[in-house]
Amino acid sequence: MNLGSPDSTSVKDVRKYLMEFLMDERVIDKPYLFRWLLVGGIIVPFRAPKSAEAYRTIWTEEGSPLIVLTDKLREALQKNAEEPVEIAMRYQNPSMEKAYENLLKRVPDLEEVIAIPMYPHYAMSSYETAVEYAKEVHRKMGYKFKLTFIKPYYNEPDYINSLAESIRPYLVNDFDHLLFSYHGLPERHITKADVTGGHCLKSENCCEVASIAHETCYRHQCLTTMKLVCEALNIPKEKYSHSFQSRLGREQWLQPYTDFRLKELPQEGKKKLLVICPAFVSDCLETLEEIGIRGQESFMESGGESFTFIPCLNVHPMWVETLGKWVNIEL
Repeated sequence: MNLGSPDSTSVKDVRKYLMEFLMDERVIDKPYLFRWLLVGGIIVPFRAPKSAEAYRTIWTEEGSPLIVLTDKLREALQKNAEEPVEIAMRYQNPSMEKAYENLLKRVPDLEEVIAIPMYPHYAMSSYETAVEYAKEVHRKMGYKFKLTFIKPYYNEPDYINSLAESIRPYLVNDFDHLLFSYHGLPERHITKADVTGGHCLKSENCCEVASIAHETCYRHQCLTTMKLVCEALNIPKEKYSHSFQSRLGREQWLQPYTDFRLKELPQEGKKKLLVICPAFVSDCLETLEEIGIRGQESFMESGGESFTFIPCLNVHPMWVETLGKWVNIEL
């Protein structure tokens, strides 16, 4: 289960995708009428043409990179699995309904579906909305098969090892700094998901203080992934850091902001940069265009000497093996 993408780079299709995505109450958690006026009246009319242009810079002959790479992951996993494997997107196509339909065609007496949200870290605007949508379609269609979900795997050893090994080849060349750029969230989402009601973002080191809140704290989980990966690779603390990208609107989002850091790092003497985006397991607009194109331009124009974007896990052999292992454990 992945996020989704427009069906094409036309403004019409991009507008349709953005409307479905941004009207999700777990993405923009405002009352429906306010959300409709904000999204349909302000954000989408302004953003759709720009997003369509951005998608054109990364679109392939096969289609959207996110869809293509997710389907290649399906193919790779299917080669090592006896059970049928299908993909579904939270928004647009291929839909959750279609995935269920295809599975039932292949296994008419289907007893259980194991769903793997392609989000290592918990957030209501990513992992939670995918899970709840899958459940909603399951209920609406009246399916009798059991529905099981793989939990956020931000600290799972096999995931950490897969991510570390995908980074390792890029460390052979001299570099000044490794930046972990995660998808951003409004701070409000973090405190809203805090089951204790008083832990998250209440102190500078809240993510380092043990708490049940960490089970649903996106920030804690992102920082944990970074720490574990850098320990696995023996990267000293002064050579890596984190930031958050893709913010929308004027409210306070998780900081530091990636676009700011890309301009600041060269001034700090960190001119040979590696960047990875672990919140995504498949390359998409936010990695290929926002970081790989615009981010690189910003860094180099600010005095950087070299910029290397490290691809997402995509179809890395260790990642494929990890997913197959998790499915077998659930079975």
